Amino acid sequence: MPKAAQAQALLPHTLQLDASKLEKQGLSLAQEAAQLSQFQQFELALPRARLASQLAPKNDKVWFLLGGLHLQNKEFDAALAALKKAQTLNPKNADVLFAMGSANFQQKKYQLAVANYQAGLKLKPQDADALFDLGNAYYMMGRLPDAIAQYNKAVSYDQKFWPAINNTGLIQYEQGDTQNAIKQWQRAVSLDKQAAEPLLALAVALYTKGDRQQGLAMGEAALRIDQRYGDLDFLKQNLWGERLLSDTKKFLELPRIQAALQQRESPLNSTQEPQ
Repeated sequence: MPKAAQAQALLPHTLQLDASKLEKQGLSLAQEAAQLSQFQQFELALPRARLASQLAPKNDKVWFLLGGLHLQNKEFDAALAALKKAQTLNPKNADVLFAMGSANFQQKKYQLAVANYQAGLKLKPQDADALFDLGNAYYMMGRLPDAIAQYNKAVSYDQKFWPAINNTGLIQYEQGDTQNAIKQWQRAVSLDKQAAEPLLALAVALYTKGDRQQGLAMGEAALRIDQRYGDLDFLKQNLWGERLLSDTKKFLELPRIQAALQQRESPLNSTQEPQ
C-alpha cells in the first residue's frame, strides 16, 4: 500500500518592502499634508502626516509637521509627543522648541513655555516671533519689565513688528501710563493701517481721556476692519488687561459703536471701491 501523502503547511510569502521607497512615499504624504494645512484643511492633513511619520520615522521634519497639526487641533499631548520626537532627531531645530513653547503656553504652563522659548532663542536669537511669544509668557506670569524687554528686542530685529509695540501699550495702560500707551498704539497703527487691535485700543484710550469724537471715529474704523474686536472674550484672549477691558466695555455700549457692530457688509458693497 502506498504511504498516505503528508499535507504540507503552506508557508506564506514574506513581502519584501523597499525601505527607501516607503520613506519617499512618506515624504510625499508629508508634502500633501503641509499643502492641505496651508488651506486650513487640518482634518485631511492630519491622517496623511500621521501615516508619513510611520513611513519616514527618522525624518524630524515629518514629526515637526505632525506636531504642528496636532497643535492646530488643540491636541496638546499628541502635539508635544510628536515635537519631542522631532527634537530627539534634530536637537538644533529652534522651531520645534518654539512650537513646544506654544503648546505649553496654550495650556497655561507659562514656566515651561518660557524654558522652551529660551532654549529655542539660544539657537535662533533674532527670531522676532519667538521673542514676542516669550514676552507674552512673561506678561502672563506678571513679569512685566521682562515682557517689555522681549517686546523691544522683537522690534529691534523687525521694526515693523507692530504686535510687540501693541502689547507694550497694553502693559503701560494697565500701569496707568495712558500717555505712553497711546503713543505705542499710534506707532502700531502707523505701521499697519489695517491693524484693528491697536486702532481699537487707541480709540478707547482717546475716548476715555476725553477726545470723544476722534475715539468714536477710530472705534468705528477698527470694527469695520475686524468685528471680532467687539467681543470682550476675544480681547481677553489677546491679553487685554482688566483696566482696558473695563473701559472697552463702556465704549462698546455706546450707541454709535453698537451701530457699527450691527452693520454687516453686503455682497454689493463688498465689490465697491471704498469712498
